[in-house]
Amino acid sequence: MIKAVIFDLDNTIMDFMAMKENAIKAAVKAMIDSGLNVESGDAIGELYAIYDKEGIEYQKVFNIFLEKNLGHIDWKILSSGVVAYRKAREASLVTYPHVTLTLTGLLRRGLKLAVLSDAPRREAWLRLCYLQLQHTFDTVITYEDTGLKKPNLTPFRKVLSLINVEPQETIMVGDWPERDLVGARKAGMCTVFARYGFAFQRKPSGREGADYAIDDIRELIEIVDEKNRDKG
Repeated sequence: MIKAVIFDLDNTIMDFMAMKENAIKAAVKAMIDSGLNVESGDAIGELYAIYDKEGIEYQKVFNIFLEKNLGHIDWKILSSGVVAYRKAREASLVTYPHVTLTLTGLLRRGLKLAVLSDAPRREAWLRLCYLQLQHTFDTVITYEDTGLKKPNLTPFRKVLSLINVEPQETIMVGDWPERDLVGARKAGMCTVFARYGFAFQRKPSGREGADYAIDDIRELIEIVDEKNRDKG
């Protein structure tokens, strides 16, 4: 009997990579408009290179970028980029289609819902609040809550203990097979590959080792109903 569903956040509930791309492009345009003499494509590539090195949530990427290109920080250019980035990020921060419908359907079935994310706590909660989902989940576990990232078993065990369900009563939904699904499978959960959010250049190969693969999040309702009907 399925009693709970745990979701990854980025690229499972919301399209994080599309949001990031839009925000970076807007920031580069604003910095160029403020006097930065760079080619847009080159600047975007440099920013992604910094993110690759420092982490996708790194907060001082524009500082490093300007130090490299100008030898110092021009505060007008920096501020223009940051403001444009934030505006574009907020405008682009939306859920995938049918997320709200699916979450509502799961809640109506009496399931507990949780988020298990490797994102920093502050950023994860800000995204949930922008999406108006901060009251939807029974618990939200982020990197700071354990100091460990998926697929380490500790975050999975922590979220299970907080929602008070057994692994075999739980579905884990995620877009990153090597993190979300491997860890959940080791923890004993049913796994669902969110194929619609797969953000890597290689094409996903079927279910990527998961019990199920979905191309639309609303397919999750059918999976839950099927499993609970079988246990009926």
